[in-house]
Amino acid sequence: MVRLSGLMVVVALGLIAGGIFGLTQLPTAFIPNEDQGYGLVAVQLPDGASSERTLAALAQAARIAKEQPGVADVIAISGLSVLDNNATLANAGIAYATFKPWSERGRAKDQDLRSIMRGIQDRLAELTDGRGFVLVPPPIQGVGNAGGVTMQLLQRDGTFDYKKMLSSANAVIDAAESQSTIERAVTSFRTDSPQLQVVIDRTKAETLGVSVGSVFAALSSYLGSTYVNQFNKFGQTLQVYVQADSPHRLRPEDLLKLNVKTADGSTVPIGSLAQVRPAVGPSLISLFNLYLTATISGREAPGFSSGQAMDVMEEVASRVLPPRTDFAWSGMSYQEHAVGNQLYMAFALSLLLVYLCLAGQYESWLSPLAVLLAVPLSLLGPVGALTALGVANNLYVQIGLMLLIALSAKNAILIVEVARERRAAGQELLEAAVEAARTRFRPILMTSFAFLLGVLPLVTATGAGANARRSLGISTFSGMVASTCLAVLFVPSFFVVTQERRRGKKSKVSAVTTSPAAIID
Repeated sequence: MVRLSGLMVVVALGLIAGGIFGLTQLPTAFIPNEDQGYGLVAVQLPDGASSERTLAALAQAARIAKEQPGVADVIAISGLSVLDNNATLANAGIAYATFKPWSERGRAKDQDLRSIMRGIQDRLAELTDGRGFVLVPPPIQGVGNAGGVTMQLLQRDGTFDYKKMLSSANAVIDAAESQSTIERAVTSFRTDSPQLQVVIDRTKAETLGVSVGSVFAALSSYLGSTYVNQFNKFGQTLQVYVQADSPHRLRPEDLLKLNVKTADGSTVPIGSLAQVRPAVGPSLISLFNLYLTATISGREAPGFSSGQAMDVMEEVASRVLPPRTDFAWSGMSYQEHAVGNQLYMAFALSLLLVYLCLAGQYESWLSPLAVLLAVPLSLLGPVGALTALGVANNLYVQIGLMLLIALSAKNAILIVEVARERRAAGQELLEAAVEAARTRFRPILMTSFAFLLGVLPLVTATGAGANARRSLGISTFSGMVASTCLAVLFVPSFFVVTQERRRGKKSKVSAVTTSPAAIID
């Protein structure tokens, strides 16, 4: 094969191009969802539902989760909405389903994270009141409230048109769930929560000498609270707040009996210049980047990655959203979107660093190419293995690819170093390349097998952090196999081609330097 070095280089370049192309076609992700030993079950009732109804629905959801194989215990908390950044809402609740230890669940196919959560989700259709859905904990605690995809719809027209926002959110959800990539998408944004609207007769208020600001301030102090000052007593600093006593703010008519000061210092009841009317509106108003927002939480279907789900959600949102309504990413989705395609830049910079180090060591610009061309060949292993096993190109896979640069370069350096020594000893170029591959074949196999056996537990990992370990193990294991098999075949040809190119340049330089002497003679 060394005698056909030119053809071998062409074949290698084709394999490298195929590996790079295959890498770009892999589904992307940021950090894989992990089986952290628990899952989330969220329950949401219609707006205006009492806390008693929420408790009953939450208890039913907790019972369903407890009956799922693999679940050890369930802890339910009423009044907490995980979809609204853990806001306090009477019609929402959350249940934490803790799983049995990984050693007890073993390798049972129906007791892994996805199977448990899917089983709970299927049975949540039995809820007699409200709706329930399961959420996977975020891979990084504190970055988002759940795993999957989190999109923020933004109303950039400067208005707070809640009906328009709800219509936009429902349009995105309907279009997303029609795609096979998205298993489920939900939003907690609602506009029909029962409310009381205070309508102030501003003309009458001015006639009575009451400013509108004074009315709002009085309502804020009586119904909410207002900080006054603080004082020291009993060795402590105590704060003073003004608030109406609870018996005087229970019913709507109590609000009309509250008094507000006029400009001359007298007081008038708020009922003399305001009315209380029933109304509906959103129970919670959230802003994102200073715009009215609705949060959409999505979960990718089995066999798809979060990157593919984000691409689908982005395409759907761009297609169905009305003008002046935009979207942004938050939580883990924001981090994944911010990282983008930095893998290719990091890979290129790593190759450049290796090239410069070898150029300094060999004192040549061409000799390091024999090592550098062998590095991308290792991509064929991860591309094939990840495609066959359905593993996304996540952060841990990328760490493995960075590690493969050093491992692949090591195999090539073993051959190139011996070949350079043989050439320095006066051996012919082809013979030196073949002899280097032959003498370094056993050391390459020994070091490669030692590494492969070392990472084998990562490939077959189970339990806590298994997805991260498997991603790292599969990428490095398959890449090392490809590098070991291909390095011995192609590196000698790389060495021959680079040395012939270098020798050709030296011959041209020699011809230029000797030609003046020939003319003089």
